[in-house]
This record gives sequence, structure tokens and C-alpha cells, in this order.
Amino acid sequence: MPFKLTIELSDRDLRHFRRELQRTRQSVSIADDEEILSAAADALQRMRSSDVPDFVTARLVKLQLMLDMLTDPDWKMDEADRSPVLAALAYLCDPEDVIPDEIPGIGLLDDAVMIELVFRELRHELDAYEDFRAFRNELSPPRQRVRPPELVEKLDRRRRQLVERMTRRRREEGVRAG
Repeated sequence: MPFKLTIELSDRDLRHFRRELQRTRQSVSIADDEEILSAAADALQRMRSSDVPDFVTARLVKLQLMLDMLTDPDWKMDEADRSPVLAALAYLCDPEDVIPDEIPGIGLLDDAVMIELVFRELRHELDAYEDFRAFRNELSPPRQRVRPPELVEKLDRRRRQLVERMTRRRREEGVRAG
């Protein structure tokens, strides 16, 4: 019989998680991007092949999307946009985060919360990336290694449009919040 547990995070709780993410962001500046990406891919694989709680399993798709966004050679992100995603992935890979991952049942709860927070904060980036992938898949078969120059130009033009949309939405949201 499923048991539904709803947790409402207060502004204080959210500030706490954002401080932890900020701490991780600072440590990310020391770590190599490739190390973080490799560790995140390994963590994702471990979670998929182990018996993690469903509340974590439900977020693995989001986690994979963030990882794909950072490693997609057609989706070039600038450092300012890469940094929060790398920080979230680094946090996930840290076994000594807010709740140690080894605690059965709840050890990954903070990781799931962090994925949700980052996903919410990066929704415009992730929406743009999903739109880009859909556009690319309509134009060419997935995993096509060699692309004609016209296709490369179309993809680049669409990426630029989506980045502009993403930036505009972030700015509009900031104005509404401010």
C-alpha cells in the first residue's frame, strides 16, 4: 500500500538547500568538469542498477537530462549556464552531503530535493534544450556522426534562438519576482 508523504519546504529550508548548493558550486570551481560529469554518470548508472527509493527513481530522468545537456556537442553552454548544473551534479556525487547517502530509505532524500530545486531553477534552460533535441531529431536521425554543413547551420541557428528565448524568460521572471 503506497504511503504519500508531502513535505513543504519553508523559505528557511530552501535557503538552507541553496546554501548547500552554493557551497558545492564553490567546490566545483576547483574540480574538473570532466571529473564531475564522469562521477555523475557513474552515480546515475549505480542508481539505475540498484534498489533506490521511488522518489529518487522518478528524478533520474531529470538527472539524465541535465547530464545530456552538459555533454551534448551540439548544445554549447557558456560557463555561467554550465556552473549551476555542474554544481547540482557535484552535490549528487558527494556522499557526505546534508543526509549521508548510506542511510537506508532517506539517504538520497536531500539529493532528490536538490535535483528538484535545480530543475526548477533551470527550467528555462532545460525546456530550451528539450526543444532543441526535438528539433534536431526531426531534422536528422539520432547519433548521425557526420552532418552536412546546412544541417549544422540550422542546428546552430535554432540553438541561438532557444538560448535567446531562455535568456528572455529568465529576465522576465526576474522582473516579475523583483
